[in-house]
Amino acid sequence: MNNKSVSIHIVTYNSADDIIECLTAVLAQDYPIEQIVVVDNASGDGCVEKVRAFYNKLEAASAPSVEVNCPSFLLLPNPTNTGFAPAHNQAIDATKSDYCLILNPDLTLAPDYVSRLVARMEANPLIGSATGKLLLKADPQLVDSTGLRMNKARRAFDRGAGELAVNWQQSGPVFGVSGAAAMYSRRLIDDVSVDGEFFDGDFFAYKEDVDVAWRAQLLGWQGYYDAEAIGYHERGWKTSGRDSKPMFIRRISYINRYKMIYKNERARTLLKTLVVSLPYELAAHGYMLIKEPQLIKAWTSFFRQLPQLRQKRKIIQARVKLLRRG
Repeated sequence: MNNKSVSIHIVTYNSADDIIECLTAVLAQDYPIEQIVVVDNASGDGCVEKVRAFYNKLEAASAPSVEVNCPSFLLLPNPTNTGFAPAHNQAIDATKSDYCLILNPDLTLAPDYVSRLVARMEANPLIGSATGKLLLKADPQLVDSTGLRMNKARRAFDRGAGELAVNWQQSGPVFGVSGAAAMYSRRLIDDVSVDGEFFDGDFFAYKEDVDVAWRAQLLGWQGYYDAEAIGYHERGWKTSGRDSKPMFIRRISYINRYKMIYKNERARTLLKTLVVSLPYELAAHGYMLIKEPQLIKAWTSFFRQLPQLRQKRKIIQARVKLLRRG
């Protein structure tokens, strides 16, 4: 199993308070890590300098007489905030490993996180993505995510979020995995990428992991949850309340769901999805028009990107039809 290479990809944005703890846990993995890629999206809190200092210190300690797990390291500082999805595509393009672990800088892994997921994925070649049990750092008795689920109205949720961790002991298949600590095989990445992009760069951030999960499922891949692989997630926004999030972020999260549906919903299931989702859509948009009318401006990005979305849908649906025929 150890002959399968693993790279770990971290995108930072004002992550100076978390990144060293995250990197320290990465270096403590009991599976050899080939490369660590940190893409910084124009942090203004000294994050880049902190990462450089950490690795300079690590390299100095890695003398031939000292055994230190020191993967190769690549730091890619962007002059602007390109977004979560484009930055991770940047990291993926910079590596050639068999497996890529997409990791949030505010997440700390248990030492066997990587080895457990690689073993699980190697045991079943149909598994293209995997996650462990992600717990809340503030209260490790509670779940942050055990993977993704999607309901019939095409709303996606983190499985088990806020529930007791002891109730999530059973490993098994999932619709998809949270991008907070997601292991993807290179075979899946190559297979589901569209025009060279794994994550949809037009998403900027939010729901790009759900979009990948849906696309992967359409193309015959499986997701998996391993209850024994543990990670601890800060996820400060989860308890901060919706009103604390900038309107820019709320618009992205809102409209990306519709971009995802437009690209991935199959023609034969579209009518059923519209009927099932109608009560939610009426209630949600009624609330929006009363409480958050500024959200409606998000549709300008949808229609501006419609030609690209149409082309992506064409590619995805053509692949699905070809797979069904095969």
